[in-house]
Amino acid sequence: MTENERYNTLVDFAEMEGDMKKTRKGYELYPLTVAQKFHFYYMDACPKKEVLNIGTSLTIEVELDFDVLRQSITEAYERCECMKVRFYQDKDGAWYQYIKTDAEWDIDFYDFTGKTMEESERIMQGWTQVPFTGQEISMSRIVMIKMPDGYEGVYLLVDHRIMDAQSMICFLKDIIEIYCSKMYEEVAYPKAMSSYIEQIKKDLAYEDGSKARAKDEAFFHQLIESSEPIYNGLNGPERLEEERRTSGNPNARAAVNVSDCVDSALYTFHLEEEPTKRLMDFCEKYHVSLLCLLMMGLRTYYQKMNGNDDVSITTTIARRATLKEKKSGGTRIHSFPFRTIIPEDKTFLEGIQEIRDRQNEYFRHANYDPVAYFAHRSKVYKLAPGRVYEPISLTYQPMSMRDKELEKLGDIRYKTKWYPNGATTQAVYLTVMHRPEDNGLDFNFEHQLKAISWKDLENLYYFLCRILFKGVETPDLTIGEIIRLV
Repeated sequence: MTENERYNTLVDFAEMEGDMKKTRKGYELYPLTVAQKFHFYYMDACPKKEVLNIGTSLTIEVELDFDVLRQSITEAYERCECMKVRFYQDKDGAWYQYIKTDAEWDIDFYDFTGKTMEESERIMQGWTQVPFTGQEISMSRIVMIKMPDGYEGVYLLVDHRIMDAQSMICFLKDIIEIYCSKMYEEVAYPKAMSSYIEQIKKDLAYEDGSKARAKDEAFFHQLIESSEPIYNGLNGPERLEEERRTSGNPNARAAVNVSDCVDSALYTFHLEEEPTKRLMDFCEKYHVSLLCLLMMGLRTYYQKMNGNDDVSITTTIARRATLKEKKSGGTRIHSFPFRTIIPEDKTFLEGIQEIRDRQNEYFRHANYDPVAYFAHRSKVYKLAPGRVYEPISLTYQPMSMRDKELEKLGDIRYKTKWYPNGATTQAVYLTVMHRPEDNGLDFNFEHQLKAISWKDLENLYYFLCRILFKGVETPDLTIGEIIRLV
C-alpha cells in the first residue's frame, strides 16, 4: 500500500466512525493542522494579534463594472472552502475548525479618487492592522477599490490561519478570471477550486502515526544531531560575542536575534525586469530554482560578514506539489532551518548545486511538524529560551497574477501591493515575489524596528545583488573570490 493509499484509508475509516465525530451547530469539527497550530502558537505569544493579518491589493488598468465584480467576488468566495472556515474553542481550551457552508460575505467599496496614492495606501495599511478577534467569525475582508492613478480592483485582508500568500494569489486570480469570463467571450470560466477539507484530512492522517511521519522525523533528528550550527549576524558576529560574554560560555553558538518589541515595518527593494531576467536565465541554464540562487546569495553574504563557512537560514516550504494542493486554499507553509557548510574554495555553482540537492531532501520530508523540529533541537543543544542560529527567514513566492487565459486580453497592466500589519515575531523576514506588471522581483523585508534598521537592510540588499550578479556572470569563481570582489 502506498502512503497516499494509506492516507485515503485512514480518512475513509475516520468518516465511517460517525459516533466519534465532533459537531458544532450541525457542522463537523476538525482539529487544527500543524501549520495552523504554529500560527496559533505565535499569535498567543505576540501582544499584537494583527501579527496574523495578510493584506494586499490587486488593481488593473481597466475601468471595471463593479456590479459584475461584486458578483464575481461572491462566486469566488462560494468556490473557496477555506474562506468559510470558522474557529471554535471548546470548554477545555482546545481549538477546532469547521466549514460554515451557508456563509455570507460583506463586499465593501471605497473610492480613493481625489486622494494621493500615499494617502490611499496609508488607509489600506490601517485596514491591515485591524486583527480578527473572537470566535466563529469570518477571517477575511474584501473591498472593491478605485485608486487615484486610475487603476481599479480589490483589497483583500485574510488571517494567516486560513490562507498563505499562495492561497491569496490563487483566490485573487480566481476573482479576476471569473470577472473576465463574464466580460470577454474569449476568456473561459475558470476550473473549480480543490477541496480544502480533503487536504486537511490528509494532513491529519499523516500526523496520526503514519509511516511517512516516522521517516520524516528520523530524517530531521539525524540532521539536528549531526552537529551544532552557529549563529551569523546581519552585521557580523557582535551578537554571538555578546551572548558568549553575558552567558559566561565562550563556546556558545546560538544567540538572541530579536528585540523586546514586535513593532515592525515593511521595506521593499525593486529589481528591474532586465536584471531579473538574467537571474532567471541562469536558473534555467543550470537547472536550479530561483530559491536556490537566492539562498546561495544570502548565505554568501552572511559568510562574508561573519567569516563562517557554516550558515543557517530559515526557509519556508509551500507544500503545494500537486494541483489539488495548489488550488485547495488554506495555509500549508512549513518553516525549517536550512543549514549549509560550504567552504570558500568551492565555486559559486557548486554551492548552488549543493543547496539544490539539500532542498530536494527537505521537500521530501516537509510535512513534518516544524514545532517538533525546534523542540528537539532545543533539547539536544540545551538552548536557553529565545536563542537561535538563524538570523533571517526567506520565502520565494513564484506564483504571479499572470495567466494564460488573461494573456488573451493583451497588454492589460496589473499592480499588486502588500501592506504591513505592523507586527512580527522575527527580526527580519524576506519575501521575494514577482511583480505582475513587468515580472521583475520585489524584495520585501519585514523587520522589527528595534532589531534591524532600514540602513542594515539597504546594506544587505546592496551586497546580496552584487553577490548574485557576480555569481551568475562567473559561476566558476570560488565563493572566497566572490566575497573578496564584492
